[in-house]
Amino acid sequence: MGLRRSLCIGFFIALTASSETIHYKTLPSQVIEKRLGAFGKSNAARQQALRDLFTEAGCSGERLTDQTVKEAKIPNLICILPGEMESTIITGAHFDFVREGSGVVDNWSGASMLPSLFESLKGVPRRHTLVFIGFTDEEKGLVGSKSYLKQLGKEEQRKISAMVNLDSLGTSTTKLETDRGDKRLASALAAVAGTFKLPISVVNAHNVGRSDSDSFQDKKVPTINLHSMTNETIRIIHSPRDRLDAIHMDEYYDSYRLIAAYLAYLDLKFDPATAP
Repeated sequence: MGLRRSLCIGFFIALTASSETIHYKTLPSQVIEKRLGAFGKSNAARQQALRDLFTEAGCSGERLTDQTVKEAKIPNLICILPGEMESTIITGAHFDFVREGSGVVDNWSGASMLPSLFESLKGVPRRHTLVFIGFTDEEKGLVGSKSYLKQLGKEEQRKISAMVNLDSLGTSTTKLETDRGDKRLASALAAVAGTFKLPISVVNAHNVGRSDSDSFQDKKVPTINLHSMTNETIRIIHSPRDRLDAIHMDEYYDSYRLIAAYLAYLDLKFDPATAP
């Protein structure tokens, strides 16, 4: 993310989620914390660490692939959980970082959560094909996410029901953007958060910099960007303060719990042409 001085902050009123049961597994907080602590000191090391975490979570073999990115030295990493339908739900986070800090907040906090979300959702058959992507070179201009969409092509892009982007979690409670985000996806998140009594609020971070969600929004894909930035915590990004001790583990774990439930809910209820 680039930096400016202020964010647009608001609050979301939670709705009541459908009484229909969603199925997923909640991992212990110790697992989430251990994976957060597995960040490497280079982008190549982080891609390998993410690969190791996916393998540990049960995504391996033909389900886990590198995707070469022409403009980058390090590939995207893609884990696929097959579903009944052709439509996909993508959850993405970039694993690259800038050198001013350790890049734990921006964005190992998002990338290291991807394998845990896969593990939480893999236990039951899914309607959508769930795709988890670690994007390369976000900090150099959304290089990995732009390349992913280009290689996907227009026909496959139309099969994306939703893209959930995770960028800079854990410095406060879960935040979502609404200035460019899909309103149906925002309403679904509010419903899930209200049902599970987990906190969310609206902080439009788009004015401080672009994230991989923008690549998908530019292609008219329904998208939501989840983060934890406030006017105070934004100062951590791209600074020496971006370290493991900048993460509030209770709030980070709440974000994991919310996002796991949210993806299970989207899989059950969300389709491109209809509101949840």
